[in-house]
Amino acid sequence: MYSFKNDYSEGAHPRILNALIESNMEQEEGYGEDRYSREAIELLKERLGSKDVEIHLLTGGTQTNLTSISAFLRPHEAVIAVNSGHIATHETGAIEATGHKVITVQAVAGKLTPSHLQDVLEAHTDEHMVKPKLVYISNSTEIGSIYVKSELEQLKDFCEEHDLILFLDGARLGSALCSDENDIELSDLPNLVDAFYIGGTKNGALLGEALVLVKNSLRADFRYHIKQKGGLLAKGRLLGIQFAELFRDNLFFELALHANKMAGILRDEISKEGFTFLTHSPSNQIFPILPNEIIAELQTKYSFHIWEKVDEGQSAIRLVTSWATKEEKVMGFIEDLKQVLIK
Repeated sequence: MYSFKNDYSEGAHPRILNALIESNMEQEEGYGEDRYSREAIELLKERLGSKDVEIHLLTGGTQTNLTSISAFLRPHEAVIAVNSGHIATHETGAIEATGHKVITVQAVAGKLTPSHLQDVLEAHTDEHMVKPKLVYISNSTEIGSIYVKSELEQLKDFCEEHDLILFLDGARLGSALCSDENDIELSDLPNLVDAFYIGGTKNGALLGEALVLVKNSLRADFRYHIKQKGGLLAKGRLLGIQFAELFRDNLFFELALHANKMAGILRDEISKEGFTFLTHSPSNQIFPILPNEIIAELQTKYSFHIWEKVDEGQSAIRLVTSWATKEEKVMGFIEDLKQVLIK
């Protein structure tokens, strides 16, 4: 049984494991004050082309989202997100549990636009309802789409005009930045959003997300918030070592390119067999629509999510490739699909 369920089924890239082993018996300061974490933060600032950002290393995406959003907002303030957004669908109400409502909107291709934000603001007019304050987006999105630069510029302009915080979930940022359709550089992000994070968990690390705080007003006492939410890791070196290795050269981007390449092969070959897709996804997640009987056959050899029922006879499945996906496994999936078709 080979898994196309997610991009974190494997452990970590061997270079990261080797770096962890080689440093294992060294004594270091705790809670992110170690030399590896400091090195990783400096490497990230160089890649971002900005020294004027604050960077914190946390363990996972949900933890980063709830720590950040709860720190940024006052008790009566709320978040705007698409209905398919991770904080609205796959975080067990983590944001609401910190006391902040998530206002969801229906959106084409899983992406917010200024018109969505305008509609929400017009529907929340006074102190008898929550006050929309933070705009949550992800790149790539939960359905594999990506934001291009002009879309982020329009969102940023609207947020600045209406005093909203623009926060980008970057759990799969590597895949988005390495997409053939992307026109954003990592160094563009500090000018496009108020805060964002760079996902390591889904791009070759054992675990870890690098949170970048751009806007000064979001930085106050942030380590207090991390500690209170259980995110200030005593052995913070484990995060620092991994991000230092990912960004010492182009490893982070090489791994994301590989994941996208494997997804591209699946996408092209499935298209050749005449199947369509639920969404346009130029990243490492694809959503082909297949007859239910074919899905059942494929499930005898492969694991993947059945994402959405399309009609009585068809469903969309989600196939996710990773930094470690083997091309022979991808081609094996295609060959098995072909064999099912000729039965």
